[in-house]
Amino acid sequence: MSPLRTALVAQLLGGAIAASLIQIAYPTLFAAPLIAAAVQGICAALVSHKLGAPKWWLAIHLAFLPATLWVSKLGSDLNINPTWYLACFAALLLIFWRTDKSQVPLYFSNAATASALVRLLPNLPCRVVDLGCGDGRLLRRLASMRPDCSFVGIEHAPLPWLWAKLASMQRRNLLIRYGDFWRLQLDPFDLVYAFLSPVPMPRLTAKARAEMRSGTLLVSNSFAAADVNCELSIEVGDRRGTVLHCYRM
Repeated sequence: MSPLRTALVAQLLGGAIAASLIQIAYPTLFAAPLIAAAVQGICAALVSHKLGAPKWWLAIHLAFLPATLWVSKLGSDLNINPTWYLACFAALLLIFWRTDKSQVPLYFSNAATASALVRLLPNLPCRVVDLGCGDGRLLRRLASMRPDCSFVGIEHAPLPWLWAKLASMQRRNLLIRYGDFWRLQLDPFDLVYAFLSPVPMPRLTAKARAEMRSGTLLVSNSFAAADVNCELSIEVGDRRGTVLHCYRM
């Protein structure tokens, strides 16, 4: 079951369970919508846990209905035009796109990561790709530090891609592409960088094994690859405790 369907099932079952419990134990709670919504959130979070959803979904289920009611009341009190809600939803969709399908949140690689990564590049000119490059800030730093190398970023979320594309136009050694990186062939690249999540790592490992040339390097930020011996782990030393896992194909 997809994460979005799991979330929908958790919300619906949570609502049914909460309504039944309130009706049996304390019917007057229906007169206090926020309290009733909080009960529904707890039930939805428990159902989500039983369905095996990631832990970070629990907070979403806990807060979803109470937050919806609170925002709705606030909007009514302040006379906010409902169009603004649609605009906010559209903006979030364009930024995060189908995170529910890819199961890869929008992560940003910081300057410390760029400094650590540039030390992994060979002395000779090489080609580097960032799978899911976000707003392209990592590649812009690398392109500035290594003007002799060629860098490619690919991103499927429209607004981050557009930002990366516009911000990188002056970099002749940097190309930002729009699309699905699973369809990108990895054999032209000497180093493949990814900052994804634990979920797609087995698939990425299989893709790297099938497509990357012998001797090239796969670097995964924070998330270890599956069934591949790690040649080197680099502690970046930033506040988030970033570790770069390096795999020689």
